[in-house]
Amino acid sequence: MTGAAAQSVHSPPHVVIVGGGFAGLYAARALRRAPVRVTLVDRTNHHLFQPLLYQVATAALSPAEIAAPIRHVLARQRNTEVILAEVTAIKLARRMVQLRDGELSYDYLIVAAGAENWYFGKDDWSRFAPGLKTIPDALEIRERFLLAFERAERETDPQRRREELTFVVIGGGPTGVELAGAMAEIARRAIPRDFRRIDTTTARIILIEAADRILPAFPPELSRKAREDLEHLGVDVWLNTRVTGIDGSGVTLGGDRIATRNVFWGAGVRASPLAASLGVELTRDGRVPVQPDLSVTGHPEVFVVGDMARIADKKTGKDVPGVAPAAMQMGRHAAAVIAREAKGLTRARTPFIYKDKGNLATIGRAKAVGLIGRVQLRGSIAWWGWLLIHIVYLIGYRSRAIVLIQWAWAWFTFERGARLITNPLMRSKGADAGQSPGSAASPTASEPPPTKSEVSARTEPQSRSPDRSPAPSSHG
Repeated sequence: MTGAAAQSVHSPPHVVIVGGGFAGLYAARALRRAPVRVTLVDRTNHHLFQPLLYQVATAALSPAEIAAPIRHVLARQRNTEVILAEVTAIKLARRMVQLRDGELSYDYLIVAAGAENWYFGKDDWSRFAPGLKTIPDALEIRERFLLAFERAERETDPQRRREELTFVVIGGGPTGVELAGAMAEIARRAIPRDFRRIDTTTARIILIEAADRILPAFPPELSRKAREDLEHLGVDVWLNTRVTGIDGSGVTLGGDRIATRNVFWGAGVRASPLAASLGVELTRDGRVPVQPDLSVTGHPEVFVVGDMARIADKKTGKDVPGVAPAAMQMGRHAAAVIAREAKGLTRARTPFIYKDKGNLATIGRAKAVGLIGRVQLRGSIAWWGWLLIHIVYLIGYRSRAIVLIQWAWAWFTFERGARLITNPLMRSKGADAGQSPGSAASPTASEPPPTKSEVSARTEPQSRSPDRSPAPSSHG
């Protein structure tokens, strides 16, 4: 029996779980029959299905369709309570979790606080290039994207109109690829008939990747296929291209410049800052190197799981990827270790073994790539596999049914039902980085709007020299 279990002879051990994402939620579920008392703490009240967050950002789905209240998910789990609070620090010596408005003691601790957008030391870029990790992130991207077309519809200056219809996605991992592909489909298939003054099919979508190929976690053949599919949709894919600056009027690429206010970030994430309070040396992206059983060195009662954990896959020697299946498996493993010790079983802890379920990324309508074991999938087969897997892993039958209906409707009609701009003036002002909504970007009411025939065709790519200097590669 460990010290943590021995502390609670007369009452069940108290397990505190920080975070209600995949790792935290699956850990809590795995403890439902264990002789423990579970407290799950999260600063939001919902579990978010992050793999479909880009579909909220691109108006295919609404937030409620990919999120579920944590209390509802765990409502029937008698040994579990949920607390809406923000964890600010972990005090290992006292076995205490510090909240913004209190503290919690624990016998066992599972830290599953996830990851956040990472701008590689250029945090000021976040004002101009929102990332995609939360529902507010997705809603901001959606409104910036849709507002660009609204501004272009009213713009009389051809150059400014081209800038409004230029969209830059930074990062060629799954997030960037899926975002760029969805934006291209919207511009070319979903909204052309909705505007009278502009031709939305001339919108320019640019995907920028610092490495020599997109989707680096996939085999080179699938990366090439994904690039071909994106280019078929009209996406300009720029490889070996390093972003050196982002501001309110565009993106700087070494000596080149793209003039646009529509920049979106998918180039990197780092572990939650909470990792710093664990007192161990972290990786460059803030993850915690854990023991084979996922515990923290010197603290067998503390487990770090999901995007915060750094552990090598025993089969490949590479780090276990920060994907949902890995987080689920880590959460279950930590819970199983705790459950065994809470029952008084004293055998040595089993190491975590990652079971690779494969990798899938969608590019657009009936276009996807996938790797299941050694089997490479592409095209409609990969797309249907992607669809099925995401439906199965969604939390709740209601969400599964609604998402399936939404996808079916979009398949037959090409429509996107969540194209709402809920706070246009605020978003417009933020995107302008201080420029008022009625300034140069928006013509006055007295100015005659251009006709569709006046809209110029897609602008030619700017002259650029590939920058092959070291740059941070993207993490989907």
